[in-house]
Amino acid sequence: MRCSRRTALTAASLLPASLLPATLLAGCQGLSTTSVDDQEFTSTLAIPPLAESTLDGGVRTFRLTVQEGTTQFTGFSEESTTWGFNGAFLGPTLRAARGEQVELEIDNQLAAETSVHWHGMHLPAAMDGGPHQMIAPGGTWHPHWRIDQPAATLWYHPHPHGATEEHVYRGLAGLFLLEDEASLAAALPSEYGVDDLPLIVQDKSFDRDSQLELHHDGAEPGQLGSTVMVNGTVGAVHEVSTERVRLRLLNGATARTFTFALPDRPMTMIASDGGFLEEPLELETLRLAPGERAEVVVSFSPGETVRLRSVRSDLGAIAAAATTGANDEFDVLELRAAETLAPCPEPEWSPAPEAQADALHEEDSTHTRSFTLNDREINGLEMDMSRIDEVVHLGSTEIWEVISTQPIPHSFHIHDVQFRILTVDGAAPPPELAGPKDTIYLLPHVEYRLLVRFEDYADPAVPYMYHCHMLLHEDEGMMGQFVVIEPGQEHLVGVEAMAGHGH
Repeated sequence: MRCSRRTALTAASLLPASLLPATLLAGCQGLSTTSVDDQEFTSTLAIPPLAESTLDGGVRTFRLTVQEGTTQFTGFSEESTTWGFNGAFLGPTLRAARGEQVELEIDNQLAAETSVHWHGMHLPAAMDGGPHQMIAPGGTWHPHWRIDQPAATLWYHPHPHGATEEHVYRGLAGLFLLEDEASLAAALPSEYGVDDLPLIVQDKSFDRDSQLELHHDGAEPGQLGSTVMVNGTVGAVHEVSTERVRLRLLNGATARTFTFALPDRPMTMIASDGGFLEEPLELETLRLAPGERAEVVVSFSPGETVRLRSVRSDLGAIAAAATTGANDEFDVLELRAAETLAPCPEPEWSPAPEAQADALHEEDSTHTRSFTLNDREINGLEMDMSRIDEVVHLGSTEIWEVISTQPIPHSFHIHDVQFRILTVDGAAPPPELAGPKDTIYLLPHVEYRLLVRFEDYADPAVPYMYHCHMLLHEDEGMMGQFVVIEPGQEHLVGVEAMAGHGH
């Protein structure tokens, strides 16, 4: 039987997996229709530069220019038109420390309006960079806030309503690294670009003229590219000079889920989306859906060559694994160890002074909300920029119960917060999901109970977002809005606020 991506996913969108024809499922589970091109690993891994900043009056200021340019990708005959921050493709890595006041000066030189969202950052809603903080062509935006959260690997990307997928796909993304006392004192690889590597992993499609191609054929969860790149480098190679290397992994793709693995050795996971785990965790594989991050430490022997791979992904009870990239296996990055390696200790760190205050406790929760993802809706509603879907109170701790009820890949991202996963289908989360998170892949028909605290910032007029981070789904309506208010501000939210969703 020949399984087409369109046929399988059209069926999946109409029927639950239990009712799909057995012949379709059998024909589509053991093969792949979304193959990734083989690459020659000959190009030096590009390292995004650390962004320059100025410090004046206690405020650290970064300057970003959103612009169009051209990029010569390895293996393609012509330069590709791309978008980037302070360059042609992707953006510099921003770095700041807990307690610092930061300000961004962002100039939009594109012909289209855009925004810049600080994914994973705790900050006021008006500075969040969602679809309500658009920057017009030729315009400038000056968000500012105080960094007050644990050390973590965060990232930034556009968030224009209905166009996020295109803007990210064309190249607008970069990392934002946070440090604190714990990270600065930790026994970890820490030389940026040498043994502490930022890795933005993406997949792209190109047309015959070497131009980025973004099209939709009705397949789920969106376009899956046949060319995989790291930091914009196709067939990337990094020369290893130390016994251990820290990989800061970001799934910067718009739809594809990666499951990372290394041959003949485990990875030591040290951090998830929002910061350090309680202790190092050895893993054979690590699944990251779009928007998720993780930090892992990898050990090397002198003179060896190792490739980071993406292996088959467990996406749960989806209707046709072959058409969603779940069956794809391919190399991502080649790591070549020198004949002599500098020593590097085993990963070790201690809790930051703020760890106790940062901790979330289930007994503090006072409210539970439920969110069901299906089709392009959350709780039966498509995104409406004029509607506030949820109203939460400043200082409250809540449980958000989230479930996807259709057999296609979905993920869930909440702006402003790092949550703790309490249970996955009623059981304790696996250890790789026990750390601070802001984005989580949703296995179909599995309930995730998330513990969330809303603190520091209240604004009845400006909402935060929650949404699927499969960016086609987000653009087509799988997103909602919530505001954080102080008690007594309910009347300022507006008549369309729907605070009754909780129970």
